[in-house]
Amino acid sequence: MRLSRYFLPTLKETPSEAQIVSHRLMLRAGLIRQHAAGIYTWLPLGFAVLRKIEQIVREEQNRAGAQELLMPTIQSADLWRESGRYDDYGKEMLRITDRHDRDLLYGPTAEEVITDVFRNAVRSYKDLPKTLYHIQWKFRDEVRPRFGIMRGREFLMKDAYSFDLDSDAARHSYNQMFVAYLRTFARLGLKAIPLRAETGPIGGDLSHEFIVLASTGESEVHCHRALLDKTIPDDVDYDGDLQPLVNDWTGLYAAADDMHDVTKAASLGGSLVTARGIEVGHIFHFGTKYSKPMGATVTGPDGEDVTVAMGSYGIGVSRLVGAIIEASHDDNGIIWPESVAPFHVGLLNLKAGDTATDETCARLYQALGPDRVLYDDRDERAGAKFAAMDLIGLPWQVIVGPKGVAKGMVELKNRATGAREEVSVDSALARLAV
Repeated sequence: MRLSRYFLPTLKETPSEAQIVSHRLMLRAGLIRQHAAGIYTWLPLGFAVLRKIEQIVREEQNRAGAQELLMPTIQSADLWRESGRYDDYGKEMLRITDRHDRDLLYGPTAEEVITDVFRNAVRSYKDLPKTLYHIQWKFRDEVRPRFGIMRGREFLMKDAYSFDLDSDAARHSYNQMFVAYLRTFARLGLKAIPLRAETGPIGGDLSHEFIVLASTGESEVHCHRALLDKTIPDDVDYDGDLQPLVNDWTGLYAAADDMHDVTKAASLGGSLVTARGIEVGHIFHFGTKYSKPMGATVTGPDGEDVTVAMGSYGIGVSRLVGAIIEASHDDNGIIWPESVAPFHVGLLNLKAGDTATDETCARLYQALGPDRVLYDDRDERAGAKFAAMDLIGLPWQVIVGPKGVAKGMVELKNRATGAREEVSVDSALARLAV
């Protein structure tokens, strides 16, 4: 994509309302613009990152055996009355009445909807297990939305829901998602720590939240240092016994403030790490909390009706954009991991209009592909081009100027390390090829 044609409204100054790094950089780098309190328009650069994250989440859910569907954002209040949550949820729920005076709501979560889908379609234990997921927008009417997309009112979530015949089978489904989450966050360039968590309004008796360490995190996290160095499983048999792997990750101490055991933590001595963290995922096993009141049963092996055991598994897709920036930036701007970068390469033409420089840039642009390259072909001073590329944080920069072109060379810069080297055009193409 040529930058002269791309919609990228960057800002030189930091807006006064931006309080944390990710909010400041997302506004300055032209990823988002605020529409209303806690509600944002995703501009092309930010939307590209959002879609990259979404696809990685989707691939890992599919690999773990989950199946994608799409549930509505507007839900019937009657389903929430069946589960008993309609009156309990509080003012965070946006309640709506349609022209026929029917009570509706903008979904803050989808346990009721998916339970209704399941109970009307699955009759026999032979059709179990099932794990279904969607990636959909949600709305929670936060009393004080802040920190940009990190605590907004409208946000994109991946929600998966498992249905099993009994608690043992449900635990296996839970373990599948636990491992899938480890793999997902690793692919996003993040080190996520699983912590035993409170179940909150979702309910249930088993829950873990996944926390990314960042200095501006909302929670204080205490964990064993060895968790930071653990290897993410690469080749996983999701149909096999995953409990040893889960035990390996949960056997070391890890807790947020609300679950922190001071005595146990003190016994770790120098192995204890205390840091700030951002929640990016949460998984729950809640048994029959929704299936029992909503009559989600199947015919069991002996012909009796069995209330299915359920779990739910959430990943904050839009929140992850902010979390990645919080974990990966410097004073000059964002540093995107290659897996989620909106473009792989920033191509800087330092003398637009110079025949030799233009020709070299054209060759690089065509060879690497316009979908992977953001080509700064603007008639701008070099300093402005360097600053813009550092701000938006693409993994690689190729700097093309008349002096280098005269020698058949270009400059290659790694955004994460800042390392620069002069290489031939052919060498640059080889290094940056897919």
